[in-house]
Amino acid sequence: MPSIHLLPDLLISQIAAGEVVERPASVLKELLENSLDAGSRDIRVQLEAGGVKRLRVADDGCGMPPEDLPLALARHATSKIASLDDLEAVATMGFRGEALASIASVARVTITSREAGSAHAWRIDNGGSPEPAALDAGTVVDVADLYYNTPARRKFLRTEQTEYGHCDDVFGRIALSVPQVAFQLMHNGRLMQRLPAGDMATRVRALLGDEFMQHARPVEADAGQIRVSGYAAQPAFSRSGRDAQYCFVNGRFVRDRLLAHALREAYADVLHGARHPAYVVFIELDPRAVDVNVHPAKTEVRFRDSRGVHQFVFHAVERALAPSTQVAAAVAPSSPFEPLPERPQWPSLQQGMNVEQPLARYFDFVRQDAPVAASAAPVLRPDLPAQQNDAPPLGFALAQLQGVYVLAQNSAGLVLVDMHAAHERILYEQLKKVLEGAPAVQRLLIPAVLSMSTREVATAFEYADVLERLGFDIGQAGPNELMVRAVPALLARADTGALLRALLEELREAPASQVVERRRNELLATMACHGAVRANRLLSLPEMNALLRDMEACERADQCNHGRPTWVQLSMAELDRLFMRGR
Repeated sequence: MPSIHLLPDLLISQIAAGEVVERPASVLKELLENSLDAGSRDIRVQLEAGGVKRLRVADDGCGMPPEDLPLALARHATSKIASLDDLEAVATMGFRGEALASIASVARVTITSREAGSAHAWRIDNGGSPEPAALDAGTVVDVADLYYNTPARRKFLRTEQTEYGHCDDVFGRIALSVPQVAFQLMHNGRLMQRLPAGDMATRVRALLGDEFMQHARPVEADAGQIRVSGYAAQPAFSRSGRDAQYCFVNGRFVRDRLLAHALREAYADVLHGARHPAYVVFIELDPRAVDVNVHPAKTEVRFRDSRGVHQFVFHAVERALAPSTQVAAAVAPSSPFEPLPERPQWPSLQQGMNVEQPLARYFDFVRQDAPVAASAAPVLRPDLPAQQNDAPPLGFALAQLQGVYVLAQNSAGLVLVDMHAAHERILYEQLKKVLEGAPAVQRLLIPAVLSMSTREVATAFEYADVLERLGFDIGQAGPNELMVRAVPALLARADTGALLRALLEELREAPASQVVERRRNELLATMACHGAVRANRLLSLPEMNALLRDMEACERADQCNHGRPTWVQLSMAELDRLFMRGR
């Protein structure tokens, strides 16, 4: 066994570089954060070969005096903290004093800086002494030949385009955090992005696109000690990956499980399955209430009151999404839905119709397996109200299109409703309320006997208590058969076999301890999807109008459980443009 010995300073720095300098994007992050800490208002980035060959960051910040330049490249030297109290309340982006030293140990680094009021700038190379140089103001850090002296690390870098992509991600995240700062990015001599200083909405639109902003809802909540702001996109803008999720704590981009969970839960009622929400959220709180000294890369944080932060963020985003879910509420002009007049109550379409009872009660469909006429003529409403201003928000039904869409007329124009998606949302909200107490069940006159796999039978008995709580009464009819004696009353018309198989699959994917608490919404969404009216079901006018009235009374009725819209408004102005009226 070799004797214990001290490591050389260079080797220590190279080991530290393994934590701080993972790739060119890591270098760019540290340099941009230093520029922001210097009070810069204009930052320009130049990359060559994805940042591997060269990475140059120039800013107009406060600059450094010549005596500070050697210390900037020394390990554990910083101007940002001096005591433990400073560390506990750190408000700067960088503070460890090891980033530049680690970068200089694996690349050729040149720093040129001019302090405000100085006669000229000063320049320092790796291991050299400061020399006079020419520079108008601020600081320029030039990093060349990353990993030139550690070829084993360099071979793990990816292609030039891949490394540039990572740099572009870092550039975008930091540019999002400070819209008041101008940024420019060049790659191989080509201008890639130019972001002038402006407001948050302009910066978000520039980086995430017009489509994001069209679906975005502003998030704003302030409790004095903590503030949440930003934008949360409606579920219709959901993504297959997490590429449009940006969370900042005191201006620092973080990947925090607590915050990610809070944000996901805020979408729990409107976005199920494998889709991911999109958002740009800023959390501001006392620096003493958050520990940013968790990881060298500073992308992880720890909150002193983690539960309080979780709940505040969750409710702030949930409230931001909620206004769009009340159909009867006035909607902002930027929304795809036109503003509609608010009315406290709308009279029932037919004398004696109880619009409060569950929708399934007055959907008198033919059985799901009954044939449907492929070319059934649409049913038209002959007696529309004389005063359209007296129409309810979603208006009155006109016809059913191809057994899929309900067409209605309101004071703004034409309303198109996806009847399955709308009924799915209504059933889901009703199921949630029913589950708060003992669910109403529908006993089957003749129990349904279903052929199941051995695995499905085992799952049914493993989660028998959960199924009973949801309103199912199930027994075993044979080695691979289940007998269903009762189903939830709201889903009495659903395909029992398809519904049960889908539920068993959901249950099988979740740990037993999480089924009811964490997976309840997914289970109810599955039940609602199978219980909702299917395409090609012909509805009468009273049934169509009953659907519209239930949508108006239902929370989050403008989107189904999977985040798809349930209805859209076409205003008279839009219809006139389509047909070029008035031209």
